[in-house]
Amino acid sequence: MQHSAAIAALQFYVDHGVDIALGDEAFNRFVQTKPEQTVSPEMPQTPQVQTAKTTTPLPMGKNQARAEAVKLAKAASTLDELREAIAAFDEIGIKKTATNLVFCDGNPNAPIMLVGEAPGADEDRQGKPFVGVSGQLLDRILACIDLDRTQEDAQKAVYISNILNWRPPGNRTPAPAEVEVSLPFIERHIQLVRPKLLILCGGVSAKALLDRDESVSRLRKTWHDYLPVTPELREGAGPIPAIATYHPAYLLRTPAQKKAVWADMLSLQEKRRECGLL
Repeated sequence: MQHSAAIAALQFYVDHGVDIALGDEAFNRFVQTKPEQTVSPEMPQTPQVQTAKTTTPLPMGKNQARAEAVKLAKAASTLDELREAIAAFDEIGIKKTATNLVFCDGNPNAPIMLVGEAPGADEDRQGKPFVGVSGQLLDRILACIDLDRTQEDAQKAVYISNILNWRPPGNRTPAPAEVEVSLPFIERHIQLVRPKLLILCGGVSAKALLDRDESVSRLRKTWHDYLPVTPELREGAGPIPAIATYHPAYLLRTPAQKKAVWADMLSLQEKRRECGLL
């Protein structure tokens, strides 16, 4: 019985992003203590050398973190530079519990870019978006309209990323503050890829990038013109046709909505013809 309880506890920690033990007891990092020094009576005392005090920087507030994210995003002129900027950005808490940065997958020259919500456990382990069970379903959906993330032919390829690049603990829904701080990075990502069409996969993606409050069921029935929500990235930006659709993870829980996603893919296929992408 105790063995089963221990296994269940370990699984709980793994599901919530805890995969390493730093000590036998919990440590409060908000309280820094200095080890006491003991001096033996037999040992001669030496003069203490005055050293400069070092302080641990406090976490930024949300507004400061967002401003720093905007600064880093704007400075990135290539996808590699953007990846490095995201990896260096420490002002988002979920980075501390994630295993890998999840940046992208697919062909960056593809005219279609798909933006999901956040990495799951499989994505966190492999460092790529949509590689778990929901990713396998996504691949089958895209294959129905002759799209494939592994295609070298850009016209038949798709490029994939997420709003968040780090896995939220326990695969929970991203918090609004996490989305707000991450938004400059994904919007700069879109600018660097310069897709002709956008697929916004899931409610978090659709609401964030369209700056809307409606549900996916309302947003998915029409095409939208995407423009950067981040004011600092709007200069020179042109509208990109975007379609919202249900996330594959939602389809696994609600298979009846696969019919709606099929309708979205047919609409995407028609838009590809209109744009000369077929």
